[in-house]
Amino acid sequence: MTPASISLLTICGLEELESHRSRGVSHVLSITDPGWPEPHAFEAYDRHHRTKLEFHDVIEPFSNHVLPQPEHVEAILAFGESLADAQEEGREGHLLVHCHMGVSRSTAAMAAILAQANPDADAERVVRHIEEIRPQVWPNSRMIGFADRMLGRDGELTEAVRRLYGRRLLASPATGDFMRQNGRGREVEMAIAPKGEER
Repeated sequence: MTPASISLLTICGLEELESHRSRGVSHVLSITDPGWPEPHAFEAYDRHHRTKLEFHDVIEPFSNHVLPQPEHVEAILAFGESLADAQEEGREGHLLVHCHMGVSRSTAAMAAILAQANPDADAERVVRHIEEIRPQVWPNSRMIGFADRMLGRDGELTEAVRRLYGRRLLASPATGDFMRQNGRGREVEMAIAPKGEER
């Protein structure tokens, strides 16, 4: 389910970047808070293509925070489209997407890229693949909503993410408290419990 020319996918947080420096990363999508210092870890990476975006991990307007906007998701999709043409001859493609914790912005971005690269793939399959790559996944719903519309998915990505939220809350109920405390209560309320289970 990888994009054209890419055979490896990695999602991580800032603290994990150092551990991936010898893994042949060829493409990087960096998502950080506005004004965040440049990660020094990339100085030790092999030559790679990198795109950097800056916005906060929020879903509602909040003082001094930059909400994810449609143009941010457009840039993510443009980056995804570029993967097919950017591969260097004879080198295996390895895409790394990171944000601060590797949980929300980066997983939403990777979901958008995979949904775009696999237009015939069911949204549930896309989201389950992200979950396999990054089990602590909790995609930013605002970003997913924009990707849903831009890719003509008719809300199916959002529905798949709602089911994912349900699985995550079932596995770790404390996640719901953490999300509520950090302005993400609406996503907790969005969650759909897995069939046959109650939260």
